[in-house]
Amino acid sequence: MKIKTLNQNKSSWNKVAHHFIGKDALPSYGPYTQTEDELKLFDEIKGKKVMDIGCGSGHSLKYMFEKGACELWGVDLSETQIKTASETLKDSLAHLYCSPMEQDIGLPKSYFDIVYSIYAIGWTTDLSSTLKLIHSYLKPGGSFIFSWDHPLYVHIKSQDGQLYLDGSYQDEGTIVYPNFKGEEAPMVIPKRKMSTYINELIKAGFTIDSVIESDVSASYDNKNEDITDRYYSLHKAKRFPTTMIIKAIKY
Repeated sequence: MKIKTLNQNKSSWNKVAHHFIGKDALPSYGPYTQTEDELKLFDEIKGKKVMDIGCGSGHSLKYMFEKGACELWGVDLSETQIKTASETLKDSLAHLYCSPMEQDIGLPKSYFDIVYSIYAIGWTTDLSSTLKLIHSYLKPGGSFIFSWDHPLYVHIKSQDGQLYLDGSYQDEGTIVYPNFKGEEAPMVIPKRKMSTYINELIKAGFTIDSVIESDVSASYDNKNEDITDRYYSLHKAKRFPTTMIIKAIKY
């Protein structure tokens, strides 16, 4: 774990968490993406023990509760997020922990039917260790499903409605945002290739079930494209996937 990065991001997440209440939460997999209602990756949820990695405001766990999951567990780096999640899940018995996803805090092993992460797994400072931990949490036959920015999307820039490629996809490392969400909240986000995620899943012991470069959700079919230079836009999303979604199985 890169402790300095974790501490910096934790402090910044505590400042910007209010921007993300209910955002990037199931049934959504991310900005403009197809939803769980469209993709049906989770199969049966009723009666299952589930864990959310990077649970944020708790709205994905609330979705799982409403679908009949029998146990709800969540981990998040930010105390502010955990506090919000506790309020979101006040009508359910949820086990919530404030911790880096990279750290083994003694969560049950070979216990969960489903582990998932919606737009959070890419924040890890140690992908290999994180995936090995997630593999250890799952029962044999259990599923790990996660979404994250499509690794090429950060390079797709827009200027006056024209899209172009910026920077090098080949170069992995980190991107530093000095004022995340317009606040004095520096964030350090790792930059990895698609192959890195897939190969690290395999090294951790997973079998890849599905790799989805998400289309735009059908709910946007009749909406006008917003010609804008914003990072996320319908105009960009219809031409290049904002999001990758991977489902892997522990056998």
